[in-house]
Amino acid sequence: MRLRSFLIAAVLAQFARAAAGQVPDSTHRTVGATLSGIVFDSLARAPLAGAWVQLVAAEGASRPARTVASDALGQFTIADVPDGRYTLGFFHPMIDSLGIEPPLRDVTVTRQRAAHADLAIPSGPTIAAAICGVRAGKDSGVVVQGGTVIGVVRDVPDGAPAAGAKVTGEWLEYSFRPGSIGRRRPRLVVTTGATGWFALCNVPVGGTMFIGATRGADSTDIVELQVPRSGFARRELYIGAAKTVAAVSATPRTDSLAPLTRHIRVGDMRLTGTVLAAESQRPLAGALVSIVDGPQVRASDRGEWIMANAPAGTRMIEVRAVGFYPERRPIDVIPGAPSLTVALNNFRAVLDTVKVVAMLGPDRHFSGFEERKRTGAGHFYTSADLLRRGVIETSDIFKNVPGVFYERNELGGTDIFMRSDFAEINSGGEPSTRCKPNVYLDGLQLFEASAEEIDNAVPAKQVRGIEVYIGVNTPPQFTPGLSGCGAIVIWTR
Repeated sequence: MRLRSFLIAAVLAQFARAAAGQVPDSTHRTVGATLSGIVFDSLARAPLAGAWVQLVAAEGASRPARTVASDALGQFTIADVPDGRYTLGFFHPMIDSLGIEPPLRDVTVTRQRAAHADLAIPSGPTIAAAICGVRAGKDSGVVVQGGTVIGVVRDVPDGAPAAGAKVTGEWLEYSFRPGSIGRRRPRLVVTTGATGWFALCNVPVGGTMFIGATRGADSTDIVELQVPRSGFARRELYIGAAKTVAAVSATPRTDSLAPLTRHIRVGDMRLTGTVLAAESQRPLAGALVSIVDGPQVRASDRGEWIMANAPAGTRMIEVRAVGFYPERRPIDVIPGAPSLTVALNNFRAVLDTVKVVAMLGPDRHFSGFEERKRTGAGHFYTSADLLRRGVIETSDIFKNVPGVFYERNELGGTDIFMRSDFAEINSGGEPSTRCKPNVYLDGLQLFEASAEEIDNAVPAKQVRGIEVYIGVNTPPQFTPGLSGCGAIVIWTR
């Protein structure tokens, strides 16, 4: 880095002059100009405090380098600057995490006149173009640039950069064909360097993707990341150790094939927090706080909770309370993590006004729902049912259906299985009575969609009705090839 080289040369020159007795007498210091400016963070669109601003002579190292720190407003001032040409730049931890060289600019001071020069972290599109470049579009002369996600992977507990970690980014793509909906799950995998830095290039913009990191036995959860329409996102990931244990379910199931235990990941980290009602700020006693596929605890009468066996690393946490809209977010489970305060909104605060509209004639997008519901052959849920149960993700409703099971796959996603009327041969060569149901969206087949794919394709607030069929109870139109497995049928508004 050119600025660092200048600084080293300047420091060495100072030592050399001191050894030769050539250090100028401070009592006869030459009074020069004042150089001032502001350091700005273009990503956060705010002043950057705590940046080390350095001024280095552009011609040789005869003059010592000057270093000052920007204040809370991003402002800096360097006094007594002699006439001459200089290179101005700054250092900040954000620069290192972005994986870019410190921005430099030339400054000239003449006749001891005050000078002004601002510095800034480049904008997201500028950084993305520098890291990933651009690629040619389908039309000649058109340049297309996808989104860019960058960050640093760190170890728990010391926060040191994790070299050699695998960072995976995934997202969903759908294609509509006559009679069906095709789906594809693109996947990018990169390896971090010595600084733990990574970049995922040409990801979709303006949507949600999934990102996670692994190194050996240490890993993160697969967490959700929103890529803004600007096309640039930054996320630090913490990898930590976790062990898998069997936990006995506190809620009995009527399905005899349902397991009485579930496997969760635990660790030795400690998390604390408080759950409040957003509108009244009152504590929510009994609120359920859980790490996805991990331990769970209940809030006390004061809304406070302590989780003493949380797995280390970047995880997904979920907070629920009866009558309130659930909250789900990624968190970093690291030493010294601050107490987490979550304010839940009630349904009245987050739901739009319900409008009842009468319709004449059949609705082709909801055809037969009420008739099939009256047969009692499956499990049926309306939008009102989802609201009453506090469903935050569409796939959550399937957890209440006997004969439906969830399993984590090798990509970190969640596969949905059903009890089958026919034994199939699983990957281990053994007969299995479980199968993946076919999924239909507004009458179009999605085939075997995972829970995450369903949630991304159909947000819960867009659901009009859901039908769940198991085995021979499945209507013929939702049983392609008489597979013997069931079906999940989703209708949207």
